[in-house]
Amino acid sequence: MKKQKRFTLLADIIGVVVTVILFLVPFYFMFIQSIKTKKEASRLSISWPTEVHFENYLEVIKYNNFQLIKAFKNSAILTIFTVLGLLFTAAMAAYVIQRRRDKIMTAVQSVIMLGLMIPASILPTIHLLQTMHIYKTMFSMVMIEIALQTPFAIMLYRGYMASIPTELEEAAEIDGCNRWGIFTKIIFPLLKPIQATLIILVGVQTFNDFTNPLYFLPGADNVTVQQTLYNYRSQVQSSFNLLFADIIIITIPMLILFLIFNKRIVDGMVAGSVKG
Repeated sequence: MKKQKRFTLLADIIGVVVTVILFLVPFYFMFIQSIKTKKEASRLSISWPTEVHFENYLEVIKYNNFQLIKAFKNSAILTIFTVLGLLFTAAMAAYVIQRRRDKIMTAVQSVIMLGLMIPASILPTIHLLQTMHIYKTMFSMVMIEIALQTPFAIMLYRGYMASIPTELEEAAEIDGCNRWGIFTKIIFPLLKPIQATLIILVGVQTFNDFTNPLYFLPGADNVTVQQTLYNYRSQVQSSFNLLFADIIIITIPMLILFLIFNKRIVDGMVAGSVKG
């Protein structure tokens, strides 16, 4: 018994050490590059800089008439409205799919789950947005993000809803509550653990999205935080010190959010895996 406990403790220690190395070493590498001069950072060495230049962060913020501030605003708007729209619409869809076990809902579920495997079609989507005269708008970008992440959200919601007893709904129906009332007053408030999980996972995914805004939301006024990394790369010479400073700045908000709600993410995922 003691030998087994020692082995478990040793395995835990090794796991923690490996995790720290995998996460902290890259962060340390980015940080030391961000406080070097342009010449030193171009060598991409892991050595400490001869001179520390924290003013690189201020230069990144001021670059191109405070473009990073505008990018943070655009990314925040995109993330907030995507999360809010997804939480309610995916919950309604998951509720119907979970509670109705017929052939139609089975087919609908199969189609929705295909969204986890099939990537978005860029050119047809752009053509559709142009036809609807909403191309390059924040509204269309929010709708695209919601559409792309709906299958994942429905999958999580369904797993959690399976653990909610149907007796609660039957009792409410006997008391005269209709389906809409049952969902809004009983089911939706019980989804808080999985909602916390979705807020973090979807929020981080949307905030860090690079490809979709690049295709569907182009333009200097629509720049997002990930697209600001383009500012410091060129075919001739790259400013790696400013590039890594920008990476640090745009990584910290989501990193803090993830660390704060990490336990809720785990709890929500575990709660949603009780039944299928």
